[in-house]
Amino acid sequence: MITALNTTEPKIIPLCGQSDLIPNSGICAAVGDQQIAIFFLPDETPQVYAIDNWDPIGKANVLARGIVGDVDGRLVVASPLYKQHFDLITGECLEDDQVSVATYSVTLLANQVQLSL
Repeated sequence: MITALNTTEPKIIPLCGQSDLIPNSGICAAVGDQQIAIFFLPDETPQVYAIDNWDPIGKANVLARGIVGDVDGRLVVASPLYKQHFDLITGECLEDDQVSVATYSVTLLANQVQLSL
């Protein structure tokens, strides 16, 4: 018996150009009704990270305006509202393990940030 393999390719959505990014900072991109915070960290591997822009504690779309940094070896963004830190890889809130934000798979390819769904 031959079983068909799932050959569904991920959907690739171009978000912005590399020239739109601000080193060591975030920008916001709209994908439908969703706001995604994109962070460009040129000295890291990978260089781009994406999480929800919605701060679940502050109840506002502000995470792209947060300050990026490192807390105990974890890349984070500090919310500009109440200063909670969200891990850029896992989405976990460092101050409250019951709170998190969605993370997204993004790549920087040919000077374009691409979202994989």
